[in-house]
Amino acid sequence: MKAFTETERQEFLSDKHVGVLSVAADGRPPASVPIWYDYTPGGDIRIMTGASTRKARLIERAGAVTLAVQREEVPYQYVVVEGTVVGTTRPAPADVQESIAIRYLGEEGGRAFVRSMEGVDEVMFTIRPDRWLSADFTGDV
Repeated sequence: MKAFTETERQEFLSDKHVGVLSVAADGRPPASVPIWYDYTPGGDIRIMTGASTRKARLIERAGAVTLAVQREEVPYQYVVVEGTVVGTTRPAPADVQESIAIRYLGEEGGRAFVRSMEGVDEVMFTIRPDRWLSADFTGDV
């Protein structure tokens, strides 16, 4: 096993993965949920969720999250990012909602998903990556 280089880990995070977002949860274990996200190498991570959800309240309170993404096939690889919430946008911008939905569902499915969410109060969190942990098992398995 080896760690990714900085460039490799940023490129891996920018690939399409369903992330698992974890956030501190007031006397309980961290809340961890699957989530779609957006990331461009060298930039910040953007996630969206319903503004009235427990997840949104916990993120606002904690001000920091952990995002884990992985490749589930051989060669196994993962990137974990601890980050600080540096921006909260409410309502979430429609163009970003659409961009993320299209990333995961394709053009037609993404647009349909966004239409189905009309009227739902969404919030966008912008997260600055602060610490990285990564592993690449290429050649080990």
